Amino acid sequence: MLRAEMDTRIANDAIKTGRLPEVMGSLMEKLDPEAAYFGPSDGGRSCTLVFDMQDSSALPSIAEPLFQEFGAKIEIQPVMNREDLEKGLAALG
Repeated sequence: MLRAEMDTRIANDAIKTGRLPEVMGSLMEKLDPEAAYFGPSDGGRSCTLVFDMQDSSALPSIAEPLFQEFGAKIEIQPVMNREDLEKGLAALG
C-alpha cells in the first residue's frame, strides 16, 4: 500500500500545468491498483493506492515520480487482502 502526501504549492502548480493528472494517470496505469483513494490529509492533497508490488526493485520507479513531480512524502507498507491472510495463516501449520 502506498500513501503519498503532496506538497500543496507544488501540486497546485502541477494542476495548473496539467502535470498532476498526467503523472497520476501514468502511475495508475503502471500499478493497476485494486483500490485508489484521493483526498485531503494533514491539510494537503494525498492518495492511497493498494497494489501488488511483485519485487521491491520496482520501488524507485514508483516513488520517484511522486518525489520529483510533487515533492511528496511517501510511505509504502506491505498489506494483505483476505486471501493472502488465509494463505499465510494456513502456512503456519
